[in-house]
Amino acid sequence: MSEARTPAQIEADIVRRREQLAVTLDEIGIRMHPKTIIGDAKAKVASTVDQTAGRAYVAVNRVVSDVKARFTHEDGAPRLERVVPVALVAVAVVGLLAASSRKGKR
Repeated sequence: MSEARTPAQIEADIVRRREQLAVTLDEIGIRMHPKTIIGDAKAKVASTVDQTAGRAYVAVNRVVSDVKARFTHEDGAPRLERVVPVALVAVAVVGLLAASSRKGKR
């Protein structure tokens, strides 16, 4: 059988449990405070934005690397057989846009 507790032990347990309860209530109060809730929400949004921006950066970097690989040799020299046709198409598109722009102003 367990020993009987003295009134002093019981009182010490009550004091200790009150202190633990006070700490718990303080933590709940801090967690439920509007500023804390808003701060947590802002942190989640910032984290999500950072993750999204990171993914976008990786995706763009991959596309740029792929395009660069298509238009340059491994040594970095341009592949003229691919660059020249693209440049001609770009010049033609700009010329058509300029011509249509001039027709619209007349």
